[in-house]
Amino acid sequence: MIELQQNVQQLLQAQRDMRSAMDTNNATLRTLIQQSLDSVNKVNNEMGALQKTVQESTANSGARLDTMTTQTQGLSDNMQDVQARVAKLAQQMNDVQSLLQSIDGKISGGGTAGGGTAGGNAPNPLAPAPISADTLYQNALRDYNSGNYDLSRQEFSDYLKSFPTNDLAGNAQFYLGEIFYAQNNFRDAVTEYDKVLYTYPKSYKTAAALLKKGQAEIQLGQKATGTRDLREVVRRFPNSPEAKQAAAKLKEVETPTRSSRPATH
Repeated sequence: MIELQQNVQQLLQAQRDMRSAMDTNNATLRTLIQQSLDSVNKVNNEMGALQKTVQESTANSGARLDTMTTQTQGLSDNMQDVQARVAKLAQQMNDVQSLLQSIDGKISGGGTAGGGTAGGNAPNPLAPAPISADTLYQNALRDYNSGNYDLSRQEFSDYLKSFPTNDLAGNAQFYLGEIFYAQNNFRDAVTEYDKVLYTYPKSYKTAAALLKKGQAEIQLGQKATGTRDLREVVRRFPNSPEAKQAAAKLKEVETPTRSSRPATH
C-alpha cells in the first residue's frame, strides 16, 4: 500500500509537470496562430494590390498579364497554405486540451483504484502520429515546384486518398492536372481538370482548372470545345485574373493568321 501511494504521488507530480509543459506549449501555439493570422492579412493586402495592378496595367499586354497572374496565383497559394496552417495549429491546441482533460479525468476519477491500467493495452495518447495532411501537401507542392513531377504526382494522389475532404483537396487535384500539362500530356490533364470542376466545384482552383482545361483542349486540336470553356471562364469569373487570360487566349485563337487570310491581287 505504501509503495502504491508513492506511485500515485509520482503520477500526480508527473501530471502536474505535464500540465505545466502543456500550458507553455499552448502559449506558444497561440503566439504562432496570431503570427499566422497576421501573415494572412498581409498576404490578402498584397493580393488586393497586385490584382488591382493587373486590372489597370495589363489590358493590352498578354505577356505582362501572364507574369503578374502567375504572381497572383503564387500569393493565393501561399494564403491558402497559411490558412491551412492556422487551422492545423488550432486543431493542435484542441488536441492538447483534450489530452489534458483526459489525463485529469483518469487521475482524479479512478486512476488511484489500480483498475484503469491493469490491462496494459490502453493506447498511448502521445504516440507518434502518421504524416499529417499539411506535411504531405507541402512535400507534394515542394516536389512539384522543383520539377520532380513523378514524386509530386504520387504525393498529391496519396493526399487525395487520405484526405479527400480537406480544404486543399481541390488544390491537390488541380496540381495533378498541372503535372500532366507540364509534361505535354494534355489528354490526361483535361481529365484531371475535369475532376476539379465536378468533384470540388467550390475549390479555390475552379477558375484556374476551367482555364487550363480550355487551353489543353486547344492544344489537342479541340478548338470548339476549348474556346467554349474559355468563354465560360469569362462568363463565370468576369473579374478574375483567369478571365483576363481566357480573353487574351480567345483573341489569339480567334484572330485569323496572315496565312489563313484570303490572298488579294
